[in-house]
Amino acid sequence: MITSSEIQSIKQRFGIIGNSPLLNHAIQVAMQASPTDMTVLITGESGSGKESFSKIIHSLSLRKHGKFIAINCGAIPEGTIDSELFGHEKGSFTGAHEARKGYFEVTDGGSIFLDEIGEMPLGTQARLLRVLENGEFIKVGSSKVLKTNVRVIAATNVNLIKAVEKGEFREDLYYRLNTVPIYVPPLRERGDDVVMLFRKFTTDFSERYKVKPISLDDAAKKLLVKFPFPGNIRQLKNIAEQISLLEETREVDAATLSKYLPTDQSRLPALTGSSGGSNEFSDFSEREILYKVLFDMKKDMNELKKLVLEAFQSGGLTSNIMTKHQNLFDDLEPSSSFEEKKPATPSTNMPLVIDHQNQNEETEDYDDDTIEDIIHEEDDNSLSLEKKEKEMILKALRKHNNKRKYAASDLGISERTLYRKIKQYDIE
Repeated sequence: MITSSEIQSIKQRFGIIGNSPLLNHAIQVAMQASPTDMTVLITGESGSGKESFSKIIHSLSLRKHGKFIAINCGAIPEGTIDSELFGHEKGSFTGAHEARKGYFEVTDGGSIFLDEIGEMPLGTQARLLRVLENGEFIKVGSSKVLKTNVRVIAATNVNLIKAVEKGEFREDLYYRLNTVPIYVPPLRERGDDVVMLFRKFTTDFSERYKVKPISLDDAAKKLLVKFPFPGNIRQLKNIAEQISLLEETREVDAATLSKYLPTDQSRLPALTGSSGGSNEFSDFSEREILYKVLFDMKKDMNELKKLVLEAFQSGGLTSNIMTKHQNLFDDLEPSSSFEEKKPATPSTNMPLVIDHQNQNEETEDYDDDTIEDIIHEEDDNSLSLEKKEKEMILKALRKHNNKRKYAASDLGISERTLYRKIKQYDIE
């Protein structure tokens, strides 16, 4: 039976702050599972401190003198994750200039922590299942079966049951990983632990920068405990350091604290000193802003086409047409050439095409073929997101001679995302 003093000793050793019953239970389960070789699945929201539990399990296990490697499965591109985990032979793929050992071979006799296991591709999941069941794996580009004795500790912030139902995660692998489940509670379920962690972060900040630490009054503490913290410990630490840096008054009340707590419950700290007004582009990425600009340009072009078409049909820019399409000219500066040449009265007609040889001659008629071409161009002027995205990917690949790493960097996306998009759009 693990005593409370033993749990407290583990907290001090690994720098875990808090006395929440849920937290204590998670630590107790980790301590009980440590001496065995059973596979452990740690679940919990992002930023809740799952990696600390993997270190507890390894440090208290019989493998504590062996290697311990932590790997973020979501950070490794889909095309290289098999090579990273299981190794590869020389010449097995482009760029494989020499043979390489994978993590499962390097950590033989130790422990491997697979964070974000839910992001692992299905093909790699099948390879991992073989390691868990038989301790066997095959390097990329090889047919030789190798053996390894590695304890796997996995973690995820997604619901793997739902992922299994959607076909995004193997059911047999889920049950193989979930031998010993450990649930790490989010910050909002840990009660007064929030205040203790806040005090720890502000104290660390004050010691580092030689300033007086921040303290909270009772109302501020209640507000801090009540806030849900969707970003968990990472978000709390950001807020604590922001307050420590910006506040001159070291005694913080609830009103002052509320300025640093996001009103939309996002994972980002509030931006102090802002007007609080919403920006039209605040929720857009750079690519989405570009698409919005293109859509606005398309809309203006279509309006201009309608204006030209109606002018052709009526023989000039009549006052009714100008009034109907006035929105196209609202954003023109008063000093523009259009304003200088604008008719003084709405009843004056401005010819669209001026014949310098005879300005009194009426504008020449246009046949139906010309009008049909204009309408067809309007309908064919497609700016679909998928089409533009595919064009941007093709352009980046051509620019970098089909080197996906550099193309992904140029596009501002991960190499794994680019690989998925290439498959989605069937790009050769």
